[in-house]
Amino acid sequence: MNKNYLEIDNVTFQVGGTSKVNNVTFSIENEGDVICLLGPSGIGKTTILRTIAGLEKIKSGMIKLKGNVMSSSKINIEPEDRNISLSFQENSLFPHYTVEKNIHLGTERRNKSKKKKINPKKIVKLLNIGKILHKYPHQISAGEAQRVSLARSLISQPDLLLLDEPLSNIDQSFKEEIQVQLKKILKDLKITTIIVTHDSYEAFYLGNKCGIILNRQLKQFDDPYNVYHFPNSVEVVNFLNRGILIPAKVTGENSLENEDLGIIKGNFIKHYPNGSNVQLLLQPEDLEHDDKSNLKLDVIDRKFRGTNFIYTLRTPTNKLIPVFVHSHHIHQHEVDEKFGIKRPIHIDHIVCF
Repeated sequence: MNKNYLEIDNVTFQVGGTSKVNNVTFSIENEGDVICLLGPSGIGKTTILRTIAGLEKIKSGMIKLKGNVMSSSKINIEPEDRNISLSFQENSLFPHYTVEKNIHLGTERRNKSKKKKINPKKIVKLLNIGKILHKYPHQISAGEAQRVSLARSLISQPDLLLLDEPLSNIDQSFKEEIQVQLKKILKDLKITTIIVTHDSYEAFYLGNKCGIILNRQLKQFDDPYNVYHFPNSVEVVNFLNRGILIPAKVTGENSLENEDLGIIKGNFIKHYPNGSNVQLLLQPEDLEHDDKSNLKLDVIDRKFRGTNFIYTLRTPTNKLIPVFVHSHHIHQHEVDEKFGIKRPIHIDHIVCF
């Protein structure tokens, strides 16, 4: 039986005796996998990273890396002996060293067991920090400091890389380019990574698996597609903020009815008896625009997002429904106009609570 690369088994993460996230269990199956942890600020995501790195102790449960116990109620391997690199969100550079020297510290701690070595010059170029190599930390911006810290962590090629909001201070125009290159580097060099972020798009792109942390609990841990399309609780739906819940009644094996939208057909991911009253998850891509439809809703807002518009529509019962429409669509509806919804409504995966 194959062992998981990293195992977190029923661990309560705490700081100074105060619990942050309770009874957490998840694993990383393979070397090189990337896990993203999502949650609001202050929920305990950073505490999880600090504990895995050995900076906080645990009173119960167990943390194992490559089959070896790192933390338990009786064992706590020192941080310097774990071969784990933690890159903090705040500036963690040595102030009396230049940027170049800070990065060089990563090469001094490089994991000698890794067969494929990373090229420091390639990382410097990727993160666009070549022009600041001779500067000191107090002479560079927060975004630049974050990129230098990331470079140092990548170059060390640890057994486990922990990144705390690694791209939060980086300009959006440059962030997407870094995401693409970072994903490629982590995959090519098989650097097993846990990334903490509040950006769901970033997590869905970078992660093989995503964990949602809410109200001191790991609410869902699954691949990004399932987290988005099959949220397992109302709390996860509200956190992702990618749809609304509307009342409906189950009318058949593959159908339900809403007072405003009428009959909706599709495939239930969970069985509900006929006649059940449920809350249906309606996401922006679930409804299609059709000017010829007799189902008309009022436009109360329109946001341009480049490739698409997001319309907010009001139903007769005052529900606000978001709908995506491709931006090349000829007829762009204004606020207070009527917006047609294509019938029959079909949703591939019907999620209800």
